[in-house]
Amino acid sequence: MRASDRRFALALIAPATLFLVVFVAWPLARLVYDSFFQISPIAGGAREFIGLDNYAQIFASPTFQGAAGRTVAYTAIVITFEFVLGFAVALLFTALGRKSAIFRTIFLYPLMIAPVVAGLLWRFLLIDNLGIVNHVLHRVGLLDSPGDIGWLSDPSIVLWAVAIPDIWLTTSFMTLIIFAGLQNIPGDVLEAARLDGAAFPTVLVRIIIPLLRPVIAVALIVRGIDAAKAFDIILIQTGGGPQNASQTLSLLIHQTMVRFGDPGQASAMGTVYLLAMMIVAGLAVWFIWRPGAKS
Repeated sequence: MRASDRRFALALIAPATLFLVVFVAWPLARLVYDSFFQISPIAGGAREFIGLDNYAQIFASPTFQGAAGRTVAYTAIVITFEFVLGFAVALLFTALGRKSAIFRTIFLYPLMIAPVVAGLLWRFLLIDNLGIVNHVLHRVGLLDSPGDIGWLSDPSIVLWAVAIPDIWLTTSFMTLIIFAGLQNIPGDVLEAARLDGAAFPTVLVRIIIPLLRPVIAVALIVRGIDAAKAFDIILIQTGGGPQNASQTLSLLIHQTMVRFGDPGQASAMGTVYLLAMMIVAGLAVWFIWRPGAKS
């Protein structure tokens, strides 16, 4: 590459690099830096270096441990349902071919809805006694009264209830990614398998899924990180209740910062949160994608 071309390329990427440094790298560096201090919630207040004390406190906190466990459970619920449903629908669309064009368009509509709106909608549908879902179940005889199931007030099921809007909202994203990957699988490979007498389950497990490993890895990582940081949908529906049964790490960090006024401890939680997601994403790439591995 000539010097002039190199300078031109650097000039093109400079704005994006500056944006990443100012709005991504610097806030992340400040987050980690603040986690080693006890900081007054008042602007310009006292700041005292306390080393790893914030980390020791959060790891010893049952509240943090519970929120971390609920975050993992919530993410597992959302990703499992989205992947299974998204994969099934993508296979259906692929089988239908061009006939699925209208259905694909309709199926993608939830992606256009803001998470806050989805949270409000499903809160209206699931709210105790007044929710449409319970009234429908009561009408068809599955419930004795509309108040039999407390979707958003029963600690034992609330985490499943707040996962419903997320699943409904973004299953179409998973479908879109997997459907695009299915279009890139060579048709002659699938046809050869059929001519050899391979049943569909065999083709799915031995051919389709191995060829889709990079696509599946990307879809799971993107959606896993997005689900793990779920905030607005849960905040709108329950605010983390009842009895903190739907409180995830995002909500706990927000409450620690805003309600309890402890920026240092909130920064420590955020740092641990960030490192955990980076490790999980790396492991997902290694075990699911395994670049260079034989299919």
